[in-house]
Amino acid sequence: MQIRVLGCSGSIAAGSRTTSFLLDDNVLVDAGTGVGDLTLDELARIDHIVVTHSHLDHVLAIGLLADSVTRRRRAAGSPPVRVHALAETIDALRRHVFNGVIWPDFSQLPTPERPVLAFEPVAVGQVLLLGRRSVEVLPARHTVPAVGYAVLGTQGAWVYSGDTGPNPALWERLQSMPVAALVIETAFRDDEHVLAHLSQHLCPAQLRLELEQLGAPADVYITHIKPGEVAAVMSEIGAHDSRHRIQALSTGLVMTIPD
Repeated sequence: MQIRVLGCSGSIAAGSRTTSFLLDDNVLVDAGTGVGDLTLDELARIDHIVVTHSHLDHVLAIGLLADSVTRRRRAAGSPPVRVHALAETIDALRRHVFNGVIWPDFSQLPTPERPVLAFEPVAVGQVLLLGRRSVEVLPARHTVPAVGYAVLGTQGAWVYSGDTGPNPALWERLQSMPVAALVIETAFRDDEHVLAHLSQHLCPAQLRLELEQLGAPADVYITHIKPGEVAAVMSEIGAHDSRHRIQALSTGLVMTIPD
């Protein structure tokens, strides 16, 4: 499997895109502003979007993608793009985004019988079959209902924490899941630990405590750092001893995990 990083920043600036990953060529994991760098042909190949939570930096491109691909997918007779998310996340998207005020309801357009989007609820522990990929829904702890995801492979899983504060349930699950690569957020510096706690994000000191609960050494990629803060956050992370191989995630990186 291949996972291409379309965006991994905690916000926007020149060269910074918010969170989205392209799994192979037809599955998006979150849909932040990084989706906008895909070509129209690449956008039209997306069949599934798995969403961690309802915050704008993770969902902004869902409606824009729908608008871009409607004509092509309809002409090709393609099924709706399936948006997989917690029921609470789907409710938030319907009420606050696809409400005819912020954006049209593409789960009813171009016709209710042949919409371009279809919302499908998920639950923690569920394994989604997305084409030839198996994707497990993982627990997350955030200010809104949230999840992470693991794309399962024979040599280990690609694991994405989503936005999360301290999360014992995640590490309990990963005790019995071989981890080939872990993408985990660290949104704030240590001097902003109070803000990190209030917003249910991680800072480097808390990240160290979290990673101590991950059994075997793993390749760990840090995501969701704010623009301009990457060097400072990674310096603080590097000051903590770790048995894991830790680096900052970067837009454009392609991770390859054995099937």
